[in-house]
Amino acid sequence: MSNKTLQAIFDDDDVLLSAVKDLRAAEYHIEEIFTPFPVHGLEKAVGLPNTRIAITAFIYGVIGFSFAVWMMNYMMIADWPQNIGGKPSFSFAENMPAFVPIMFELTVFFAAHLMVITFYMRSKLWPFKNAENPDPRTTDDHFMIEIAVSDDVNALEDLLKKAGAKEIKIKA
Repeated sequence: MSNKTLQAIFDDDDVLLSAVKDLRAAEYHIEEIFTPFPVHGLEKAVGLPNTRIAITAFIYGVIGFSFAVWMMNYMMIADWPQNIGGKPSFSFAENMPAFVPIMFELTVFFAAHLMVITFYMRSKLWPFKNAENPDPRTTDDHFMIEIAVSDDVNALEDLLKKAGAKEIKIKA
C-alpha cells in the first residue's frame, strides 16, 4: 500500500453522505472528510465510535461541585464564620439552602471550561496553529473526502465519479 491519498470534492452534503456509504460498502479506508458545516449522520456513515464527552462532562461537573462544597465550607464555616441575616454558621448542612446557587454555578463553570480545554487538547487545536485544510473551498461550500489509495486507482475513481464527485485528484 502506498502513502498516496485520493481527494474527491463534492458540492452537496447528501451526495457526500451517499458516497461515504458507497465507499464503506466497497471497503475503502477513508482518511479524512472536510466539510464547511456539520453533516447529520456522517459520523455513523464513516463508522466513528461514540464520543465520551458526556462522561468527561459528568466528571468535570462532580469536580466543580466538590470544589464548591469545599470552598464554601472552608470560607463560610471553618475560616471566617459570619452571622448573615441571623443564619447559624455552625455547620454546612444548616446553611446549604443558601449555598445551592453557588454549587450549581461552579458545577456548570467547571464542566463547561474543562470540556472546552479537553476538546482543544483532544483535537490538537493549539493557539496559533496553522490550518491543516488541503483545499480552502471546503470552508465555504464544498466537501472533500481523502481516501487511502491502493493499487487499483481506476476502480476507486470510477466509484467516486458514479457517486457524484465533481473533482478527483491524487496527492502524493
